[in-house]
Amino acid sequence: MAVSRKDARGRALRKGELQRKSDGRYMYNYTDPLGRRKYIYANDLVTLREKEKELIRDQLDGLDLYVAGRATVNDVFDRYISMKHDLKNSTKSGYIYNYDHFVRDSFGKKMIASIKFSDVLQYYYHLLKNDGLSIGMVESIHTLLHPTFQLAVRDNIIRKNPSDGVIREISKNAGKNRGIRHALTLDQQRAFMDYIANSPVFCRWWSVFTVLLGTGCRIGEMTGLRWEDVDFEKGIISINHGMVYYQDSETKDCILKVSKPKTEAGIRTIPMLDAVREALEMEYEEQSENGFCDSEVDGMTGFIFSNRFGDVLKASNVNNAIKRIVDSYNAEEMVAAAREHREPVMLPRFSAHVLRHTFATRLCENVTNLKVIQSVMGHRNIETTMDIYAEATDQKKQETFMLLDEKLDIF
Repeated sequence: MAVSRKDARGRALRKGELQRKSDGRYMYNYTDPLGRRKYIYANDLVTLREKEKELIRDQLDGLDLYVAGRATVNDVFDRYISMKHDLKNSTKSGYIYNYDHFVRDSFGKKMIASIKFSDVLQYYYHLLKNDGLSIGMVESIHTLLHPTFQLAVRDNIIRKNPSDGVIREISKNAGKNRGIRHALTLDQQRAFMDYIANSPVFCRWWSVFTVLLGTGCRIGEMTGLRWEDVDFEKGIISINHGMVYYQDSETKDCILKVSKPKTEAGIRTIPMLDAVREALEMEYEEQSENGFCDSEVDGMTGFIFSNRFGDVLKASNVNNAIKRIVDSYNAEEMVAAAREHREPVMLPRFSAHVLRHTFATRLCENVTNLKVIQSVMGHRNIETTMDIYAEATDQKKQETFMLLDEKLDIF
């Protein structure tokens, strides 16, 4: 039979209740909807239990906060995200991370009933100009704040959603687009790959970056590739899952899991370019001699790429490798260019996702069938494909007219 804990006056304490020996104060600990440990305090047990009742009432409906006008953006977001039961754990964890990192300790503390359109607009401009965020990152934050405000509208807490139309205004005035601005130029792409191929330090990464630049895979799709996803006879690679590494929003543990594509468009086959086939055949031959990756994730085995410890690659492994390669290349290129009296071909700092943009750009520069491009890239909406295609062809415009000027003698 369980023995209940008691306070200094012999009264039985309920689950979560505690009387501190240091000062005699009473404490109640609980877990909020996001899985975070929270505490409330009182000088006596009666007051503590009144606070417990109030807490339970708040968690059940939250209406007292709303009616009293005391709900902050944080309060409503926590309520919103706690009801998103259809989200994957990795997606939910990413949402919470972005919100906590950019919103919670600043804009999130504002009373939601007092926020106007201009407040949201000013906040987004602050993120762009002062914090140096990209328009894409601001849009990601907006996808969290807009439904948060919309929940308050539906609960009749505020009349209008103050974030309506803000992104349209930001995009119009920010002077930024999301096309190929992050893609490597052809010279940069060649310099990057040539440096890796000829480097005794980084040559082991050649197959990884050849596959990324030759397929346009998302980084999680590449790290999750298995040998059974590669058909050398038909010359195709099947993309049907990805690898995600994230912090669980409840346990706070970092987890490596297999994730299915969010949309049907993400499940696709990609024809192998000759360079990709060569890279994969070399990788298979080497692993046949030195051993294959024996890691198992969610019952899956046979992963193609692994780190130096034999574990499945993570996105962070690839991004850290890019940073080291770019820094090393730029240092050597500066010296070589000075010695050869030429302008150096410098590489910008970039992430693995930029290689997907780069592949898409090369594809758009050489392929006119938008449906083919959409299928290979796994774009759900043709608009995404068209945006990249328009940017890529715009870059080619000047080059095309220079060639036309040389070939046509019509004036």
